[in-house]
Amino acid sequence: MNAIRKRDLIMLIFGLIVFGVLQGMISAKMIGSFWQLNILLIGINIIMSVSLNLINGYTGQFSLGHAGFMAVGAYVGVVATTNFGMPLLVALILGAICAGSLGFLIGLPTLRLRGDYLAIATLGLGEIIRIVIMNIDYVGGAAGFKGIPHLTTFPWVFFVMLFTLFFIKNFVNSSHGRACIAIRENEIAAESMGVNTTKYKIMAFTIGAAFAGVAGGLFAHCFYLICPASFTFLASFNYLIMVVLGGMGSITGSIAGAFVVTFISAALAAWPEFRMIIYALALILLMFYRPQGLFGYMEVTNLGPIKRFFDRLKEAK
Repeated sequence: MNAIRKRDLIMLIFGLIVFGVLQGMISAKMIGSFWQLNILLIGINIIMSVSLNLINGYTGQFSLGHAGFMAVGAYVGVVATTNFGMPLLVALILGAICAGSLGFLIGLPTLRLRGDYLAIATLGLGEIIRIVIMNIDYVGGAAGFKGIPHLTTFPWVFFVMLFTLFFIKNFVNSSHGRACIAIRENEIAAESMGVNTTKYKIMAFTIGAAFAGVAGGLFAHCFYLICPASFTFLASFNYLIMVVLGGMGSITGSIAGAFVVTFISAALAAWPEFRMIIYALALILLMFYRPQGLFGYMEVTNLGPIKRFFDRLKEAK
């Protein structure tokens, strides 16, 4: 077993320990229902922020419509479970396929744009998705979809999140991921070296959209009602905050950003008027003192004692 596989196995064991501790506390009712819901939202937000980081952080594109793909996964998922009686796993897969397919179709024309033009295009497309859903009576229109079964549990969220993290990590470390990083660093140079930039941008956009669809399916089954108002531009901006706060180009950063933003939002639930002020102040201070985010391009395995621990594993081999 090489050093990378050992590192993955150790992180997997650590994840299972965290799962065991949290699941034990939930089963013993040591965590109240409010924080149980927020633990689910932290896991869902990690999926959203990591999938958006693949587009914005690793590939260097600027997408502002990620909540639109989440909405597609959410509505496809609830239709599958509520109207057709399908299991949650099938609903999540269908949501991922639909959101990923839409991401592919949208990516073909829009990902030829760059910078601000791409941001405006994705913002508009996210709003188009939401407006279209609002005008479909079959899914409840503007009033929302009611009577959703509460199928999302902590094990579902945790293991889907774990799968997402390992999938995107392995994608980033593959030749496809290296091509995406080359596009981020210098798209013209990457193209001149033979990298099909349009192909890899669409690939990253499609994968990111598909995982956003999975997160949408989990999010929808946390509640008994979902409505288009949950997937506005502000939701997309919220996920962008998580990515920027943690560090664009760091999976660890996406986890940290999702945790911090969700925790602040939950802690300030009684004072909603202060929440966006604190978000804004946190981002301003971050841009002044650490513009690369909490982790920048680094992962937790590259930090101090943890790095030395994994270096010893290499030497032991």
